[in-house]
Amino acid sequence: MSDLLKGSARYSRLTTPSDREIRTERIFDAPRERVWRAYTDPAQVAQWWGRGNQLDIERMEVERGGHWRYVEHTPDGVEGFEGRYREVTPPERLVQTFEWDGMPGHVLVTTTTFEDLGDGRTRLISLSLFHTTEDRDGMMKSGMEHGLNQSYAALDALLAATA
Repeated sequence: MSDLLKGSARYSRLTTPSDREIRTERIFDAPRERVWRAYTDPAQVAQWWGRGNQLDIERMEVERGGHWRYVEHTPDGVEGFEGRYREVTPPERLVQTFEWDGMPGHVLVTTTTFEDLGDGRTRLISLSLFHTTEDRDGMMKSGMEHGLNQSYAALDALLAATA
Protein backbone atom coordinates (compact mmCIF):
# COMPACT_ATOMS: atom_id res chain seq x y z
CA MET A 1 0.00 0.00 0.00
CA SER A 2 3.03 2.28 0.20
CA ASP A 3 2.64 2.85 -3.52
CA LEU A 4 -1.11 3.47 -3.41
CA LEU A 5 -2.57 4.60 -6.70
CA LYS A 6 -5.86 6.49 -7.01
CA GLY A 7 -6.67 6.88 -10.68
CA SER A 8 -3.52 8.06 -12.38
CA ALA A 9 -2.21 10.00 -9.37
CA ARG A 10 0.10 8.44 -6.81
CA TYR A 11 -0.56 9.12 -3.15
CA SER A 12 1.46 8.91 0.02
CA ARG A 13 0.71 6.56 2.84
CA LEU A 14 0.22 8.44 6.11
CA THR A 15 0.07 6.74 9.50
CA THR A 16 0.20 7.87 13.12
CA PRO A 17 2.56 5.44 14.86
CA SER A 18 2.24 7.25 18.20
CA ASP A 19 0.17 10.04 19.69
CA ARG A 20 2.82 12.62 18.68
CA GLU A 21 3.98 11.34 15.28
CA ILE A 22 3.00 11.33 11.63
CA ARG A 23 4.78 8.86 9.35
CA THR A 24 4.69 9.37 5.59
CA GLU A 25 5.89 6.83 3.05
CA ARG A 26 6.13 7.37 -0.71
CA ILE A 27 7.94 5.62 -3.55
CA PHE A 28 9.48 7.71 -6.33
CA ASP A 29 10.47 6.41 -9.76
CA ALA A 30 13.99 7.84 -9.54
CA PRO A 31 17.33 6.79 -8.08
CA ARG A 32 18.07 7.84 -4.50
CA GLU A 33 20.75 10.36 -5.52
CA ARG A 34 18.27 12.23 -7.75
CA VAL A 35 15.63 12.33 -5.02
CA TRP A 36 18.27 13.52 -2.53
CA ARG A 37 19.30 16.35 -4.90
CA ALA A 38 15.68 17.35 -5.36
CA TYR A 39 15.47 17.72 -1.56
CA THR A 40 18.77 19.54 -1.05
CA ASP A 41 19.25 21.75 -4.13
CA PRO A 42 17.43 25.09 -3.68
CA ALA A 43 16.68 25.44 -7.41
CA GLN A 44 14.96 22.05 -7.41
CA VAL A 45 13.14 22.54 -4.09
CA ALA A 46 11.64 25.75 -5.47
CA GLN A 47 10.07 23.74 -8.30
CA TRP A 48 8.15 21.23 -6.17
CA TRP A 49 7.89 22.13 -2.48
CA GLY A 50 5.33 24.91 -2.95
CA ARG A 51 2.66 22.72 -4.57
CA GLY A 52 2.91 24.70 -7.79
CA ASN A 53 2.85 28.07 -6.05
CA GLN A 54 5.75 30.49 -6.26
CA LEU A 55 8.30 29.54 -3.61
CA ASP A 56 11.12 31.82 -2.52
CA ILE A 57 14.06 30.05 -0.94
CA GLU A 58 15.35 32.74 1.41
CA ARG A 59 17.88 30.46 3.05
CA MET A 60 18.99 26.87 2.61
CA GLU A 61 22.18 25.85 4.37
CA VAL A 62 22.11 22.05 4.01
CA GLU A 63 24.57 21.23 6.78
CA ARG A 64 24.32 20.33 10.45
CA GLY A 65 23.10 23.44 12.27
CA GLY A 66 22.23 25.12 8.97
CA HIS A 67 19.14 27.28 8.67
CA TRP A 68 16.44 26.96 6.00
CA ARG A 69 13.56 29.35 5.24
CA TYR A 70 10.96 29.13 2.47
CA VAL A 71 8.21 31.61 1.63
CA GLU A 72 5.27 30.30 -0.37
CA HIS A 73 3.02 32.68 -2.30
CA THR A 74 -0.48 31.18 -2.31
CA PRO A 75 -3.74 32.58 -3.69
CA ASP A 76 -4.68 33.27 -0.05
CA GLY A 77 -1.47 35.12 0.84
CA VAL A 78 2.10 34.51 1.88
CA GLU A 79 3.15 31.63 4.15
CA GLY A 80 6.59 31.32 5.75
CA PHE A 81 8.26 28.12 6.95
CA GLU A 82 11.66 27.57 8.51
CA GLY A 83 13.88 25.38 10.59
CA ARG A 84 17.34 24.04 11.24
CA TYR A 85 19.12 20.98 9.94
CA ARG A 86 20.07 18.66 12.80
CA GLU A 87 21.60 15.91 10.67
CA VAL A 88 22.63 15.74 7.02
CA THR A 89 23.86 12.32 5.85
CA PRO A 90 23.95 12.28 2.01
CA PRO A 91 22.15 10.58 0.32
CA GLU A 92 20.50 8.66 3.15
CA ARG A 93 19.02 10.89 5.84
CA LEU A 94 17.94 14.41 6.76
CA VAL A 95 16.80 15.49 10.22
CA GLN A 96 15.40 18.99 10.50
CA THR A 97 13.07 21.15 12.52
CA PHE A 98 9.97 22.68 10.93
CA GLU A 99 8.02 25.73 12.06
CA TRP A 100 5.20 27.59 10.31
CA ASP A 101 5.10 31.38 10.77
CA GLY A 102 1.36 31.09 11.46
CA MET A 103 2.03 29.11 14.65
CA PRO A 104 5.32 30.31 16.12
CA GLY A 105 6.74 28.14 18.86
CA HIS A 106 5.08 24.96 17.58
CA VAL A 107 8.21 23.24 16.29
CA LEU A 108 8.31 19.69 15.02
CA VAL A 109 11.28 17.50 14.12
CA THR A 110 11.19 15.52 10.88
CA THR A 111 13.51 12.63 10.06
CA THR A 112 13.53 11.79 6.35
CA THR A 113 15.21 8.66 5.06
CA PHE A 114 15.94 7.91 1.41
CA GLU A 115 15.93 4.15 0.79
CA ASP A 116 17.45 2.85 -2.45
CA LEU A 117 15.14 0.08 -3.65
CA GLY A 118 17.80 -1.15 -6.09
CA ASP A 119 15.64 -0.85 -9.20
CA GLY A 120 15.91 2.85 -9.95
CA ARG A 121 13.25 3.71 -7.37
CA THR A 122 13.50 5.32 -3.95
CA ARG A 123 11.34 4.85 -0.89
CA LEU A 124 11.06 8.12 1.04
CA ILE A 125 10.02 7.82 4.67
CA SER A 126 9.39 10.90 6.80
CA LEU A 127 8.70 10.67 10.50
CA SER A 128 7.52 13.93 12.08
CA LEU A 129 7.60 14.23 15.87
CA PHE A 130 5.36 16.93 17.35
CA HIS A 131 5.64 18.54 20.77
CA THR A 132 2.08 17.57 21.69
CA THR A 133 -0.75 15.35 20.46
CA GLU A 134 -2.77 18.51 19.82
CA ASP A 135 -0.05 19.87 17.51
CA ARG A 136 -0.02 16.59 15.58
CA ASP A 137 -3.80 16.47 15.31
CA GLY A 138 -3.92 20.10 14.22
CA MET A 139 -1.47 19.33 11.41
CA MET A 140 -3.54 16.34 10.32
CA LYS A 141 -6.69 18.52 10.20
CA SER A 142 -4.95 21.35 8.34
CA GLY A 143 -5.12 19.67 4.94
CA MET A 144 -1.45 18.68 5.09
CA GLU A 145 -2.12 15.34 3.39
CA HIS A 146 -3.61 17.06 0.34
CA GLY A 147 -0.78 19.60 0.23
CA LEU A 148 1.83 16.88 0.63
CA ASN A 149 0.36 14.90 -2.27
CA GLN A 150 0.36 18.05 -4.42
CA SER A 151 4.01 18.68 -3.62
CA TYR A 152 4.96 15.06 -4.27
CA ALA A 153 3.12 15.14 -7.62
CA ALA A 154 5.24 18.19 -8.52
CA LEU A 155 8.34 16.28 -7.34
CA ASP A 156 7.33 13.32 -9.56
CA ALA A 157 7.15 15.70 -12.54
CA LEU A 158 10.52 17.25 -11.72
CA LEU A 159 12.18 13.83 -11.35
CA ALA A 160 10.70 12.67 -14.66
CA ALA A 161 11.93 15.83 -16.39
CA THR A 162 15.46 15.38 -15.03
CA ALA A 163 15.66 11.65 -15.87
